[in-house]
Order: sequence, then C-alpha cells, then structure tokens
Amino acid sequence: MGRNTRKRRTPLATKAIAASAALALGGGGLVWANYYASAHETNAQNTTKAAAAQVATITCPDVGQRLTSVPSAAKSNVDRELATLDKQVTEAYARLASTRQAQANDAGFVQNAILGPLKDKRVAVIDRIKIDFRRVGASAPSSLDGLAACTGTAADQAQTNAGGQQQGGQQQGNGQQQGGQNNGQQQGNGGQAGNGPSAADFVDITKVRPNVPAKPRRTRNASTGTFTTRCGVNANGNRNTDNVIVAPGVTNGAHHTHDYIGNQKINAFSDNNNFLQGGTSCRNKNDLSAYYWPVLRLQDGTQEFDQNRDGGGKEGNVGKILVAQQAQIRYVGSPTSKVVAMPQFLRIITGDAKTTTNGLANANAHWSCTGFENKVQLTTQYPICPQGSKVVRTFAFQSCWDGQNIDSANHRTHVAFADAGGNCQNGFKAIPQLTMRLVYSVPRPVVQNGQVKNAYAVDGFPEQLHKPATDHDDFISITTGGLAKKIANCVNSGRRC
Repeated sequence: MGRNTRKRRTPLATKAIAASAALALGGGGLVWANYYASAHETNAQNTTKAAAAQVATITCPDVGQRLTSVPSAAKSNVDRELATLDKQVTEAYARLASTRQAQANDAGFVQNAILGPLKDKRVAVIDRIKIDFRRVGASAPSSLDGLAACTGTAADQAQTNAGGQQQGGQQQGNGQQQGGQNNGQQQGNGGQAGNGPSAADFVDITKVRPNVPAKPRRTRNASTGTFTTRCGVNANGNRNTDNVIVAPGVTNGAHHTHDYIGNQKINAFSDNNNFLQGGTSCRNKNDLSAYYWPVLRLQDGTQEFDQNRDGGGKEGNVGKILVAQQAQIRYVGSPTSKVVAMPQFLRIITGDAKTTTNGLANANAHWSCTGFENKVQLTTQYPICPQGSKVVRTFAFQSCWDGQNIDSANHRTHVAFADAGGNCQNGFKAIPQLTMRLVYSVPRPVVQNGQVKNAYAVDGFPEQLHKPATDHDDFISITTGGLAKKIANCVNSGRRC
C-alpha cells in the first residue's frame, strides 16, 4: 500500500541491498533475499509490438508518495483525499476495461473520455489537499500541482516495466500475450476478470538459475536469536477490504481483500484507542499485533462470497480464495548490532501494491516453491512448482526504526532497510525484524500457446493487473505484558523462543 520514499534505488544500489537482505530462519534453514536487481532488466526481443497498441492500464503519479510530511491536524483529511484518488483510478480503470469497442472505433476515446475527466477529478482532490494544509498554517509541496495527469499504459509497457521479467536472467513467455484461457473466461490482459495475470507472469521455477545471495557477515555484536509467534492461518476467514494504515476511516480503502491473523478486530475504523480490545488468534495472548496480507486466489471460475462486492469481483479480484497451509511468523535479529524493542502501535508496510505503475523501487515480493527457497526467489513472476512442491510467499520487513515515530505521512520514512552490511543508517536503530512465510497448495499452472490454465494471483488494485511484484504485507505492533521487550531480549540473547 505504501511506498518507501527515503531514496530511489539505482540498479547498483538495488544489488547491494539484495546482498544484504538474505535471511535465515531457524529450524529448516529457510533462506530468502530482498531481490530486485534483475527485475529492472528487459529483453528487447520479447516486448510487445503491434498487439500493444491498445491501452492496457492506467498510470497515475502517486501523490501519497510525495507527501513525506503532513501536519498532524491535517492528516485525517489528507488520508481521506488520498483514498479518493485511489477510488478515482479504480473507477477510471473499470471504464477503460468496459469500453474496448469504443476505443477500437475512436483513437481519441481513452484521452477524451477517460484520462481527461480523470485529470479534472484529480485536480480537484489535490486542490483540497492543499487547502487542508493551509487550514493548519502549513504549505503543501509545490510538486503536487504536476501530479494530476495520468497516462494510458500499453500492454508491453505494463509487462516489461514490472511483470515480464524473472529473477535469474531468464524469461518465460513475452509481452505479446494479450490474455490467456482459464475455463474459457480469460480475455484482454489475461486472467479470469480480464485484468491479469497473463502467461508471461508465470515461470517454471526449475528453469530459473539460482539467485539467492549470501547473508551479511555477523559481527561480535550481532543479535542472533529468533522469536516465533503462532497465530494460525486465518482458517476462520477474518477478512476485509480496508486498510487502517493507509486509509483509516475509509471503507474499502484497499480495493482488495486482506487475510488477517493476530488481532481480530482490525478494520478501517480501528485505532490506538481500541486496538487492545481486539482479541487475538495468537497462542501467546499478549500478542495482539495485526498481521495482514492480500489473499491469494485460484482463478478457477469459483464464485466467491465477494464476487459481487467492492474489493472483490466488482474490482477484478475473482476466483477461489486460498487459505495458507502454514503462516510462520518469526522475529530475527541484526547481523551487526543488538536490537531495541518495537514501540507500541508501530506500523510497517513492506512491498508496494502499485509496482505495475510505480515501478520496482519499493518491491519486496518473494515468490518461491518448497525445496527451492534457498536457491530461487522471484519478484516479477509467479512460480510454477514441480509436482509435490508448494507455493511460498515470504516477507522480510524493514528492520531499522527512526527511534521516534510509529508512523509517517507516507507510511515509509519512519522505518528503513539495513544497508548492504546489515547496518542501520542515518541514526536509525535496529529493531527485531519481522519475517513471514506463507505456504500454499496450488494446482500447477500450465502455460501453453501463450495461454495459462490454473492461473493463480495475489489480490490487488484492479489497474495493477495482478502482477506478482505487487505483493505486500502489513503489520501493526500491539503487545501487552511486556512482550515487545521479551522479543528484543530473546533476539539479543541468541535464544530460540
């Protein structure tokens, strides 16, 4: 949902970060990497040519990413306006998807009937944001004025900018894929709802070269312990389409469905005043933290409970919701220092739900298969696992905290990733790093003749085309009984708790 605006990563910086972010979880020796470097590479021979003339999706500047500082008195109003911008893009994409014939008949239709009106609506919202700043005696960034206009993105750009490459330098399929076949229902950009995924979004993991780098070297002051919390897999179906971090007070602020474990009462209207009253699915009843992520769906034609609801089928998120067979949550330490306890109500978002239009600078998706996690991690493609192997999503959250704030205006700048050597920079402090591993039993997708059968995909904003790189995870630290200090002490002492 959020974007890290501390610093845009160059390809060289990205590779350095990748080397620093490999993690090891105790027990089975699971390793994964914060890996994006090859996601920026493009095979020119596999980009779309004539087939890409039709606009595939809508790309809009991310206003929230530019707002690194918002006065506290204006925050609630600004958050609602940012949610309105997301809603406007969703509505414009729906119009884009439903007017293909009109677009074919009129070359100016997209600009005149969709992008032009969208710009006018965004100008009005941005003007209201600037008024919200002025009302509290502040000035909004001058750059906001240039963020109203959106563009139409062709199919090849949507593929090669975020979804068409795989880690390890190989590529499956190509940008010419305009859709696949899934029970006879796929069309347009692929996927059961016509907004992805496409065949190029999948790769046989056995054909990908190993790409997981070595872990950073530990120093004498390393914190080597591991704290595990067991909170179930959301077997009770605790879900909603809200996001209390990014869009508090806004129903359907996420425009896609989240699985929740841990705190059982998280929705758009929850806040610090009632977080502690939510109860928990965790065995440790002092852990009331909220752990939530977009659901994974099998696009098999299943009419889910949300088929006709906002955030579900009405916004292109369709198919059978898959419940993870395992949801492993562990807090690990720093290779170079001791950690401090997480503050109460700390919010962290890892990954970017809008990489298809924002690019991969803040992508933190990791897709793999059981038996391959130590060797291959994918950011821009979904793995096709061999017989007997299961799909794995892993997340490694930011592990450096500014020592003061539990959130920031863009929900990013109060936390950061460690550098290539595992160190926190700019006065930030190391905190226990939250790591999550979700394991799913997924029917094996089959890619044949540029089409995909048994497609699966992560929920997302409809205009993001269900690209693998849009995977993300959200967390709010909520503890009682001194649990936050116990986690830090366990990690610092080198124990397994």
